[in-house]
Amino acid sequence: MIHKHEIPILEFDDNPQAVIMPTHEDLGLDLPPRCVYGFLEEEVDRYATSVGAEKVGEFVSATKTYPVYVMTYNGKKICLAQAPVGSAAAAQFMDWLIGYGVKHIISTGTCGVLVDMPENVFLIPTRALRDEGASYHYVAPSRYIDMNEKALGAIEKTLKQKKIPYKEVMTWSTDGFYRETPDKISYRIEEGCSVVEMECATLAAVAQFRGAIWGLLLFTADSLADIDNYDQRDWGSEAFDKALKLCLDIIVQM
Repeated sequence: MIHKHEIPILEFDDNPQAVIMPTHEDLGLDLPPRCVYGFLEEEVDRYATSVGAEKVGEFVSATKTYPVYVMTYNGKKICLAQAPVGSAAAAQFMDWLIGYGVKHIISTGTCGVLVDMPENVFLIPTRALRDEGASYHYVAPSRYIDMNEKALGAIEKTLKQKKIPYKEVMTWSTDGFYRETPDKISYRIEEGCSVVEMECATLAAVAQFRGAIWGLLLFTADSLADIDNYDQRDWGSEAFDKALKLCLDIIVQM
């Protein structure tokens, strides 16, 4: 049923069936239920190659083809995939993965900091402000979306076991990388957001709609804390390898 509204993005259809479903190509894939879906540039492909993971399929988009790997880690079959940046692209691929059997998903990637915070610090978002578009096609309009408790528990348990310090945060998910204006940054900080990224709200909504469990481990990259002196720093590059390995440990507990 569609809930109509004057503003199109606020219209929501709760019918799970669409004209084009994620499995419409009927590829015959049978993916394992656990998946690491990382925003890690080429790190996922490098790691998969280094451990001899099997390439079992491909997600083909108009701009790039994304390999899908399967490997065994601590006795569990794990699916590995590189996530595309941006809420719409990331939602499409993850919906496809869920359609072919994935049920428990952990993602990781960088975020920009809105407040003074060092680079390469691990963070756990517990709530996201929905300032992007794709989540509104999966979950009815709301200002925030909360993260899955089971996923949060697995992330926290793993970081504590490894004695890795972390902070829990509320994140601002936005489509407008070049529209993070001084007034918007101040407003988001007032609301309680301390970091900004582009996909958290969307992927939480996709998982919730499709009945999957999804969680996110962030690490700090660029800084918008000083609105007069933007600092891209080193884009969190020192944490890429560590974040991927942490996700493998997290996903076996989900």
